Amino acid sequence: MAGSVNKVILIGNLGRDPEIRTMQNGDKVANLSIATSERWRDKASGEQQERTEWHRVVVFDPQLVGVVEKYLKKGAKAYLEGELQTRKWTDQSGVEKYSTEVVLRRFRSSLVMLDGRGGSSGGDEPQIEGEREQRSRPAMKGPAKGGADLDDDIPF
Repeated sequence: MAGSVNKVILIGNLGRDPEIRTMQNGDKVANLSIATSERWRDKASGEQQERTEWHRVVVFDPQLVGVVEKYLKKGAKAYLEGELQTRKWTDQSGVEKYSTEVVLRRFRSSLVMLDGRGGSSGGDEPQIEGEREQRSRPAMKGPAKGGADLDDDIPF
């Protein structure tokens, strides 16, 4: 279908330590369990309510798997971009089952640690994105000191 988009963006916390596996071809894969929560105050009772949704995330990008393996632990907050994928499999008793996951592949995904390396907030966290996205985004530059880059031809 032309004009369709399969994009998932999550900001959440890891519910457990990442599971790192090695495939037959030697590539590593990371499995994550990410929790996103919504909070609101119930209008009738005035009580604080919360609903948590759990998301299965599979990371295939070797660069991102390295970051996950080295830095992410249970409780870490992360920003993830990937695509939704449903796969069909058969369990041990022969019953067909379906699993829907957020998949991070090379060139179409990104991962940003929001807690920093040691679990504390800070600016030292690695920000890794798929290679295509890194190349396609222009570098952002801030204004020069003192605002000297203002255009004087503005009519007001």
